[in-house]
Amino acid sequence: MNTIQSTYIMSVLMAFSILNSCEKMIEVEDPINQISTQQVFSDVNTANAALNNLYLELQANSLFSGSNRGAGALLGTYADDLDAYFPPSSMDNLNIHLNQVVPTNSAVLSVWNNAYKEIYTANAIIEGTDHSTGIADSDKRRIKGEAILVRTMVYFNLQRIFGDVPYTTVTDYEINRKLSRLPSAELLIKLEQDINLAVSLLEDSYRNAERIYLNKKAAQLVQANILLNAGRYSEAEVVCKNILASPLYAIQQDVTKVFKKSSTNIVWQLKPINANQSVPETGIYFFSSAPPIAYALSSNLISTFESTDLRKQKWTTPLSAGGGTFYRNDKYRNFVTNADEYSVVMRIEEVHFILGEALAKQNKVSEAATYINTIRTRSGVSAFSNTLTPQAFITELLKEKRREFFAEQGLRFFDLKRNNVLQNLAVIKPSWQPYHQLWPLPQNEIILNPNLNPQNNGY
Repeated sequence: MNTIQSTYIMSVLMAFSILNSCEKMIEVEDPINQISTQQVFSDVNTANAALNNLYLELQANSLFSGSNRGAGALLGTYADDLDAYFPPSSMDNLNIHLNQVVPTNSAVLSVWNNAYKEIYTANAIIEGTDHSTGIADSDKRRIKGEAILVRTMVYFNLQRIFGDVPYTTVTDYEINRKLSRLPSAELLIKLEQDINLAVSLLEDSYRNAERIYLNKKAAQLVQANILLNAGRYSEAEVVCKNILASPLYAIQQDVTKVFKKSSTNIVWQLKPINANQSVPETGIYFFSSAPPIAYALSSNLISTFESTDLRKQKWTTPLSAGGGTFYRNDKYRNFVTNADEYSVVMRIEEVHFILGEALAKQNKVSEAATYINTIRTRSGVSAFSNTLTPQAFITELLKEKRREFFAEQGLRFFDLKRNNVLQNLAVIKPSWQPYHQLWPLPQNEIILNPNLNPQNNGY
C-alpha cells in the first residue's frame, strides 16, 4: 500500500472523500481539487486508490485495527485476555473491561459508526466498479471482490457483537437512514451469499508480495468461519483443507517470527500508514518501568500456560512496577522504529483451529488432534491425546486457541460465544451477566433512526 506521503494517492483520496458522506449531495460542478465519482472509476489507478482509502480506514479505525478501537483490545478486555488500567478520563474503555457497558458508551458508538462508514465506502466502490466502462473486467472482478470481502467481514463482526443489525448494499441516503435491523439468521444467509461471491471473484495470487491486500484464500478463511458459526462443519472442513493445500502458506516454526511481515503464515496484514512506523498494538500494550496505563495481559490468561510454552516465553514479558507484577503483550516488539512488522489480521494458524473444531464437531477427534498438535509442537508443549471425547477436545481446543490468539481480533470472545460457554466468564468477571453476549445499540443511533428499536435485551 502506498503511504499517505504520496501526493498522487492523497489527491485521489481527497477526491474520493465525496463518496464517504452519507448526506444527499446537491449536484454542482466539480471543485478543482475534486473529481466526480464517475471519474474515480473511469481508470484502474484511481479506482485502486479509492480501494486503498478503504484499507487505510481499516488500519486506522476499524475493528481489524490494532488500536484501542480494534476488536483485539476491546473484546480482549471484554472477555478475559486483557485487564484494563485506563484513567478516569477514559472511563468508557474501562467500563468495557468491567462489563458495565451502557448504550451511551463512546467506544460502542465508535465501533458502530466506523463499521457503517466502512460498509458505505465498500458499497460506493462496488457501485462505482459496476458502472465503470473504463476498467478491464479482470480488474473490476478484483476490486469488487475485495470490497465485498471487506463489507462481509465488517458485517460478520457486527452480527457477532450486536446481534440483529441493519444490512444495506446501497449508498442511497434516503434508504439507509430508515433501515431496520435484520434478524441475525437472515443476515448470516446474506453474508454467506456475499462471501461466496467474493471467493468467486478473487484470485489466490496477491497483488502485493507483502500480503497487505485481500485475496481468495483470505475470503475462504472468512467463509470457513461463517460456516463454522452456522454449524455446517463438513463444509467448513472442505474449505479449510482447500486453504491448507495452498503452497502460499506454512506454519511459522519460530514463534519469534510469527508476527514478522515476511512470514509465510500470514494470510492478510495491515501496513502502518507511515514508513518505519510501529504498529498500533505497541502503542496500547507497551509499558516498562511504570504500571500500564491501558492494557496488560490478565493473570488468568498467564496461568493457563505451561512453563515450557515458547509463546509465554516469547510473547509475554513480566514487569514489576508500582509494587505489582504485570504481564506485557509482546507479540509485536518494535516499539520505536519498525522495519519488519505489520499488524497481522489473518494467519494460517487460525485455519488449523477452525478445522480442528469442525472435525471434532463431527466426532473426528483423532484427525482434529493432528491439526492442533502441529501448533502445540511448534510451541514447545506436548501433543493432545487423540482419545479425548469430542466435548473434552473442544474444551482443550478453546484453551489452546486462547494461548495462541490472545488479544487478536476478538477471537476469544467469538469462540466462547459460538460454543455457548460465555457464562464461564462469570467465574473471574463479577459483573458478567448472560445478556452481555450482545452489546447495546448506541443510543445516539436509535434516536436518529427509531427503526433500530427495540434495544438489545438488558440495556
